[in-house]
Amino acid sequence: QVQLVESGGGLVQPGGSLRLSCAGSESRYLFSFMGWYRQAPGKQRDLVATISSSGNTNYADSVKGRFTISRDNAKNTVYLQMNSLKPEDTAVYYCHAVSAGMDYWGKGTLVTVSS
Repeated sequence: QVQLVESGGGLVQPGGSLRLSCAGSESRYLFSFMGWYRQAPGKQRDLVATISSSGNTNYADSVKGRFTISRDNAKNTVYLQMNSLKPEDTAVYYCHAVSAGMDYWGKGTLVTVSS
């Protein structure tokens, strides 16, 4: 059973930075796509960014220019560097990965942007 383990969430002031990490538990699984979604209280879960195994990226308009997604295929790990954070970025961030047509989700990590 593949598990995705996120880390790096926390409390940060507006304008600050955080880096999220998500590691797949089984190194033999090559994830074709990895990415991050987020869900704010009372709202639906939305796409933040995705990255393919070849490095092609896709971002939500709200984070373009501020967030950067990257991955290390050897470590089966995806990262999300978040800069210039805003209070509206506050949410639970979920890691997502696709392998052989199967979807996998992490349990989520809370990011709170507040002064």
